[in-house]
Amino acid sequence: MATDVLVIGGGIVGMVTATELARSGAQVTLIDAEINAGSTANAGSLHVQMQSRFMRLYPDQVPAIEASLPTYRAAAQEWERLEAEIGSVELVRKGGLMLAEDAAQLAFLEQKAAREARHGLQVELLDRPALDKIAPWLGPQIIGAELCHNEGKVNPLAANLRLRAAAEALGVTRVRDRITALAVAGRVEAHGVTGTYRADRAVVAASWGAGALLRDHGLTVPTQAEPLHMNITEPCAARIDQLIQHAERSITLKQFRSGQIVIGGGWPARDCGQARVPAVEMGSLLGNVALAARLVPAIAHVRVIRSWAGMNTTIDGASVLGPLPATDRIILAVPGDAGYTLGPLIGKWAAGCVLGTVERERIARFSPSRFAA
Repeated sequence: MATDVLVIGGGIVGMVTATELARSGAQVTLIDAEINAGSTANAGSLHVQMQSRFMRLYPDQVPAIEASLPTYRAAAQEWERLEAEIGSVELVRKGGLMLAEDAAQLAFLEQKAAREARHGLQVELLDRPALDKIAPWLGPQIIGAELCHNEGKVNPLAANLRLRAAAEALGVTRVRDRITALAVAGRVEAHGVTGTYRADRAVVAASWGAGALLRDHGLTVPTQAEPLHMNITEPCAARIDQLIQHAERSITLKQFRSGQIVIGGGWPARDCGQARVPAVEMGSLLGNVALAARLVPAIAHVRVIRSWAGMNTTIDGASVLGPLPATDRIILAVPGDAGYTLGPLIGKWAAGCVLGTVERERIARFSPSRFAA
């Protein structure tokens, strides 16, 4: 199969890249293995402030996350543009609350907020009376919170369906296959399990699978697949407008327009290999929903109707975006932590790399060259 541009990976980054390129007039083929894509298992949080969970687990990567905060702010705004273009994805941007239950946690949030404000985030510390005005349903043990006005939430099911429909309407050819090798001999050749594909350019947006695919091109990109757990409840009468997180515990909690509540935040699932979906761990299910009920007692009676697991991708805290050092015919586009948040912006910039329309200075710090052997 011959085409102008191959996009390898059909998640949020790949779909946005493909639609942007097709809109410019390119003939685009999008190839996806359709297994263990983080975008199809995502909970829909739009993260902008630094996540306490990430800061605890990956302290060496915190500087890269902190330096990327303006990118996260821009990414949340990019979701507004995307929704205007493809239709409703149930985008709500009424901020995110990171909760504190004691003075030490509140002090941590105060220091974190000061660092975030220096990078242009809209953050403020709220005491309990101020919290009661916007979140009266919080448990009595919550003494304060950091409110990041830049944060929000989307419904990823709606977003993924609308993006796929937009790509089809623009003539993007979608192929189910798993690419196992890339070669450049004048043009790019992508060798898959069921076929070989040739193009003038290729964009690798395969998240945790990108590192293995690019080892033969002089790069050692430490993409790690991290299996995580999520839950969704039946609809309920609670009205939770903000994205909820915690200063010390792993949790995200948000409510969709349907009234259903999605509970996640980094509880582990069991890795079953690349060819199988991760398995739910009972300890994560029970611990995750018990914590949610303690933080928001008003939802303690609500039933969980589904639990699932999906793959997150970690690298070094920052996105990887731009042409490979060895050849500009292959563009790498893997977002940093909170990849669904960053997806539309990274996809737009990846298309700009192919078309030559993105400002090189804007993406220079994300260059794949930092992983060159």
